[in-house]
Amino acid sequence: MKNSLLIGFALFFFSCQENQEVKVGEPTTMKFDQTTFHAGVVMKGEKVRAVFKVTNTGDHPLVFGEVRPSCSCTLAEKPKKPILPGKTGAIVALVNTDNLHTSRIHKLVTVMANTEPNIVVLEIKGRIK
Repeated sequence: MKNSLLIGFALFFFSCQENQEVKVGEPTTMKFDQTTFHAGVVMKGEKVRAVFKVTNTGDHPLVFGEVRPSCSCTLAEKPKKPILPGKTGAIVALVNTDNLHTSRIHKLVTVMANTEPNIVVLEIKGRIK
């Protein structure tokens, strides 16, 4: 009985060490292909779709907390699942120019993630014809 308890404890101890998983939320690094999206000249009422590709350049899964647009005329979407090291994902922002009252597009999307620094600001620029 004593030997089987010792063997069970040893198996449990060594199995926990072998299957160590990388914790989601550990600090990592990321690189955007671009942080400014140039929409060019668009027609009033057109929806601008800005795609910001991001690569996890670190050793831990990349997790996005909040992705916040600067106004209600812009919607932003983050990846639903963590981006694994070496893999790529995207932040997608949609600007509804129908609701804008200027001829210039300059919108910001604040991205929060488990990186250092943990906030990156993405820009969407363009003109409305």
